[in-house]
Amino acid sequence: MLSLILVSLAVCGIVSGQDFDCPGKSGFYPDPYQCDLYYKCSKGVPETKLCPDGLVFVDENPNKERCDIPSNVDCGDRKELQEPKPTKDCPRQNGYFKHPDPQACDKFFYCSDGIPNELPCPPGLYFDEESSNCDWKDSVDRICDHITKDVLDDGFTCPDGEVVGPNGRALPHPTFPHPEDCQKFYICRNGVQPQKGSCPSGKVYNEDTFTCDDPEKVQGCENYYEGQPLEKNKLPKKA
Repeated sequence: MLSLILVSLAVCGIVSGQDFDCPGKSGFYPDPYQCDLYYKCSKGVPETKLCPDGLVFVDENPNKERCDIPSNVDCGDRKELQEPKPTKDCPRQNGYFKHPDPQACDKFFYCSDGIPNELPCPPGLYFDEESSNCDWKDSVDRICDHITKDVLDDGFTCPDGEVVGPNGRALPHPTFPHPEDCQKFYICRNGVQPQKGSCPSGKVYNEDTFTCDDPEKVQGCENYYEGQPLEKNKLPKKA
């Protein structure tokens, strides 16, 4: 049975620990065929090791045992990889992957142990799966004619374009007023990911300063708290 297993591994281009010849020096060495497979050599005896699914072995220094995402490692002729262990939105257990929606070019998934985390690119950038980074649209080989925007349950989506703050610089996470409630506002993380926000009791949102402010300083919200008891535990602390 053991001989059959070894033959099967050889056909798949994978060297077993028993077949790997350790160099004279102890350390960590790559498999010649499979990029996420490597060996711990101690006194000439190899121990087979495998990177977590989605990561590959970094063979720059035999004194260090390290795995990294494929875009950070030159695997050369080591083209083989272990069988993937996909989960929802994660083609492999670990790494950075493009969004399953082909029009969501400005979003991607970071997967850790099979758990997906959806993340946005900064405004104006698209996710490049080859480099595992967000890059300028012209540098990424993707076509997105109708970018899919995130929509909150009340219908709010982040508007296109930059928002310039009071200092004349573009805001990385701009905020916007709620159309009906002076205390509430919206936050656009990285300019594209909408979230709901709310000022502390006693304050209202000031769209001129992009901050929570006193009601009398915001036109149309001067009487917002009139007749309402303020929640003392939510009042901002004095400086």
